[in-house]
Amino acid sequence: MSAGLFALSAGIAWPAAIAAQPPQRTGPPADRQLRAAEAAGLRDFVAVRSSVDRSAIWIGDRFSFIVDVDCSHGTDILTDDLSRDRLQLDELDILGVEETREDRGDGRTVYRFTYRLTTYSFEPAAKRIGEMRLRYYVRRPGQRPEDIEPAGEVVVPATMVFVRSLLPDDANNAKYRSERPPVPRAAALAMLQPIGIGLVIVSIVPAALWMVALQRRWHHRRRRQSVRQLRHDERASLDDVRALDIEAEAGRREAFDRLSALVRRHVTGAWGVSADGLTPAEIVSALSAEGKGEVSAEATTFLDACEKARYGRSEELPSRGACLAAIDQAEQLIGLGRS
Repeated sequence: MSAGLFALSAGIAWPAAIAAQPPQRTGPPADRQLRAAEAAGLRDFVAVRSSVDRSAIWIGDRFSFIVDVDCSHGTDILTDDLSRDRLQLDELDILGVEETREDRGDGRTVYRFTYRLTTYSFEPAAKRIGEMRLRYYVRRPGQRPEDIEPAGEVVVPATMVFVRSLLPDDANNAKYRSERPPVPRAAALAMLQPIGIGLVIVSIVPAALWMVALQRRWHHRRRRQSVRQLRHDERASLDDVRALDIEAEAGRREAFDRLSALVRRHVTGAWGVSADGLTPAEIVSALSAEGKGEVSAEATTFLDACEKARYGRSEELPSRGACLAAIDQAEQLIGLGRS
């Protein structure tokens, strides 16, 4: 301890005096007293200040909690004490941390830690950022990180952030509507109500008539194909089927496939029943409902035969003569609808 008193009397800086004095062999009580005296003297060389860039926020707003540390006379801090894991947050979420270090010479180092925070909770209205304990030490030449021994600690002050809301603080006593009775309308305005309702009803009539006319026009555009055009298309389709090579198995399957499509188009165009995607049994029911029961049985039998030829096994495929007979039958069946 005499070396330290001599250093002070000689005008030597206190940290430098501590670094210069040789290690003393003292007992544990004396060692603790020495460390306490050193920590009390060095604490004045570590200045800590905390602040927020916004004192009040809305839900989801981002703000910054800033910690500035000014170390002088060769002191320094353990930056791990200011990591994001050490923050004591009350219903706050941390988005990121930025750290800067500036060496200003003459044993002075300035740190700034910027914590980006936000909140998604209304309660509590006052969000608290708790205080943190920051340890400091004296830098010595050649000192390794694992050899650092903290000389003491300082407190990073706590701070508060308030959440704004358009709702009143006391929801039980809040008045969202006025208790004042409504002002009665003038007599002239009261008479206008039935007039307005009548005008609305009158305006509906033209709109309804326009919708009916539009629907009729739409149905008119969807009218059936003309008989002449239908016959021309069916004749061309039959000629294409007859031109197929029905000696081969693939040719006969294609012929039955086209005959099935031809009869279905005829049922749709001439008899007014949409046969696309229907099974033969469903086509019979639809034809019976349209009063075409006399042709429904023959059409169903023909379509069943086409389905078996299209998807049946090779040994069950109709012969060339049966394929020609099916073409003639399709032509007769189509002729039944041309009345």
